[in-house]
Amino acid sequence: MDATKDDTGPALPPAIEAAWGLRDRAPKGPRPGLTLAGIVEAAVRVADDEGLAAVSMGRVAKELGAGTMALYRYVGAKDELLTLMVDTAYGEPPGAGDDGRDWRAGLARWAWADRSALRRHPWMLLVPIAGPPLTPNSLAWLEDGLRCLADTGLAENEKMSVILLVTGYVRNESLLTAQIVEGTRAAGIAPGELMPTYRRLVARVTDPQRFPALHRVLAAGVLDRDDDPDDEFVFGLERVLDGVAALIGRRTTG
Repeated sequence: MDATKDDTGPALPPAIEAAWGLRDRAPKGPRPGLTLAGIVEAAVRVADDEGLAAVSMGRVAKELGAGTMALYRYVGAKDELLTLMVDTAYGEPPGAGDDGRDWRAGLARWAWADRSALRRHPWMLLVPIAGPPLTPNSLAWLEDGLRCLADTGLAENEKMSVILLVTGYVRNESLLTAQIVEGTRAAGIAPGELMPTYRRLVARVTDPQRFPALHRVLAAGVLDRDDDPDDEFVFGLERVLDGVAALIGRRTTG
């Protein structure tokens, strides 16, 4: 018997039961052609095309050509649907912990894959995080990240903390980038003109006596052009991994 398996704990939330296929919500004769997977995939399409705010049971039902009440035979509430949407949109992990790379290359690949998923489906950043991962794909991603750290000498709690750190960085950077893109579009600023516009505004409202450090940035031309978002992501990720490397070094030499 697996000593880590516990069937006596608290009841699973409905969304988690549905994600793992542990219950059937359609005992009253489901509409032919409707499936839980099909409903979730339709909801993901709506979110991708129209944004998260457009997702409702009625809108998803329309996408499927079904009545709204028919969906409730499979999904109990919108919050449950959102949980299933995120798990489906993320998909399977990249297998970064199984390809023979060293921990740093593997974890970098894992982080890039996480970022790519969020960029494909930016609405996921707007779905509230209700707790630790429990859905099939989210746990598979966690497992994949932990495998990258298998031979690092870190304690198990430290491995979990590293995954939380990297996940937090990826999510924060992705959210910041998405908000900047949306804000730039809403302000009518042309692509490539955000930083030059910002530079002119900063120069207009500041003086070098009160803001000497900021004006050194202006004088160095740092704000003369927009940065490549990938460059910014690489810079931050490398600094995060530098910190992890320092921790691993202390554990393996201490």
